[in-house]
Amino acid sequence: MGIIDVSIIGIYILLTLIVGIWVSKKASSSLESYFLGGNNIKWYFLGLSNGSGMFDVSGTAWMVGILFLYGVKSFMFMWLWPIWNQIFVMMFLAVWIRRSNIMTGSEWILTRFGDNKAGRASHIIVAVFAIVAAIGFIAYFFEGVGKFMTIILPWDVSLQIGNLALLTSEQSYALIIILLTTIYTVKGGMFSVVATEVLQYGIMVLAGVLVAGYAFFAFSDVEINAIISDEWRNMFFGWELETHWTDKYTAFNNLIDSEGYKMFGALIGMTLFKGFFASIAGPTPSYDLQRILSTKTVKEAAYMSGFTNLILFIPRYLLIAGIVVIALVTLAPEMSINPLLNGSDLEILLPKVINFHVPVGIKGLLLAGLLAAFMSTFSAFVNAGPAYMVNDIYKKYFKPSATAKHYIKASHIASFLVVGLGVFMGFFAESINSLTLWITSALFGGYVAANFLKWIWWRFNGWGYFWGMLSGLVVASLQFVLDQSKNNFLEGSLFYELSHLHAIYLFPIIFFVSILGSFLGTYFSEPTNMEVLKSFYKDVRPWGFWKPVLNELKKEDETAMKNSDFWLDMMNCAIGIIWQSSMIVLPIYLMIRDYPKTLIALVIFLITSIVLKFTWLDKVRKLPN
Repeated sequence: MGIIDVSIIGIYILLTLIVGIWVSKKASSSLESYFLGGNNIKWYFLGLSNGSGMFDVSGTAWMVGILFLYGVKSFMFMWLWPIWNQIFVMMFLAVWIRRSNIMTGSEWILTRFGDNKAGRASHIIVAVFAIVAAIGFIAYFFEGVGKFMTIILPWDVSLQIGNLALLTSEQSYALIIILLTTIYTVKGGMFSVVATEVLQYGIMVLAGVLVAGYAFFAFSDVEINAIISDEWRNMFFGWELETHWTDKYTAFNNLIDSEGYKMFGALIGMTLFKGFFASIAGPTPSYDLQRILSTKTVKEAAYMSGFTNLILFIPRYLLIAGIVVIALVTLAPEMSINPLLNGSDLEILLPKVINFHVPVGIKGLLLAGLLAAFMSTFSAFVNAGPAYMVNDIYKKYFKPSATAKHYIKASHIASFLVVGLGVFMGFFAESINSLTLWITSALFGGYVAANFLKWIWWRFNGWGYFWGMLSGLVVASLQFVLDQSKNNFLEGSLFYELSHLHAIYLFPIIFFVSILGSFLGTYFSEPTNMEVLKSFYKDVRPWGFWKPVLNELKKEDETAMKNSDFWLDMMNCAIGIIWQSSMIVLPIYLMIRDYPKTLIALVIFLITSIVLKFTWLDKVRKLPN
């Protein structure tokens, strides 16, 4: 790298530390101040922070690879997570969650099931799940940022004594970046996280615009059209994927055939099924939930969630599409010659483009932007994980009446402990991907059923939640074991077929077992205390099957009304998914110079924005402050 690029990165790191530590004094008054910013941070700053936290490096590298290979329709692969859970949060879940006035997702569970044995069992399993997930993702970040920085930076920073190698360059880079990020995160809590993430968001947007601008003006329409086919540009699909690449690029067609997504219609159908339930289940207990709980009011929680969707996708996909255009023109001809091409080869597209095909100055800003993406996601997890450790376990079960100063110190220790455990696990690089796959599988398998039922069914209780979560996690773990052992099964056997099946197709089994555990746990135990249910329903006011609770409430308050917004909320979610999708395909079509489709995407974005103004925004404005 040139001195200009190194200077840009150095200035960025220094600026981040200064901003993070400068605002840290605001975090010392209480746990609410430390983990939620005292519910005193502007909703648009929280929205920028939330969007910044979702702008991660590993996800960006993955999306570059799938857009390169599958073309425009690859944006639907994001539904596997599913990304449109952000739409469901925007339309109604943010309001429901914020009305509870608590600090963490597991603490929220007590408002739903009560503070008895059943409630505490469900409370503990969510807290433990959140802590394990935070540690696992920190371990994943440790491995990811080390590899990324080693590919990009030219210096050998390995540490050894004699012939004994203590740290590789990857591990040294990862430790340096993680230490710097941890300093301002632990020192300043939510205030520092949000302040630095707003700064980081600005850098990421600037990097995305500059890369997109360079790709747009440095490469011609003719060069791009010589590489991509009409099917590559097509966002629609049939039951099976059509041939994406011309005969000149047969290696890429062969790679698509070997990836397991050939039956694209079935994949998207299962993704829609899974995505609906995963989205209604609500955000997992991590940084996204903390941003909702940090808003000042219920109204601002809705504003923040809508703003997150608005500011995230267009700049992120400008960056991704810009990188892909550069890769298509400069790298595709060379890569297509390789007959042994596999999916992992696509992971190096991002660092290869940065290293060899981005000019000086833009390279430094892009690297600073990607480093910002890592630091913002990492700091969000470091702030969220210890909140569960201190507030939901230490404070509740070990030391319930200590001073605010004591809890802040405990939070500092918990943060370093979570980071330390994550870094320790990060040294076992071969197991990190497996660990992350297990967490992700458990997240969207074991988590979904119980968290879907908690919103919509009054009879669902704490033991039902506990056993639903546990059974789902066990089956999701068995799926992971099958996947790891797939080479040990006889071809043609049931275990062989199950182990070679993509995880998305096993989701109905995981979901069914978790639902069964939820129902058995519920019906073999007493219902939740009616006073707890009335308090929850009165505060949160979800739609669903709450008639017995509503009838009891009406005995005390004749003005009590049921929530009749189900169909309006579902309509808004459907419109919101189209709105979100238009913000993804718009920059892609712009970057590949397909101007008619760019215009169509822009018109769809404008129309859906206007519709949501009347069906969602006007409704939110009527909420109490």
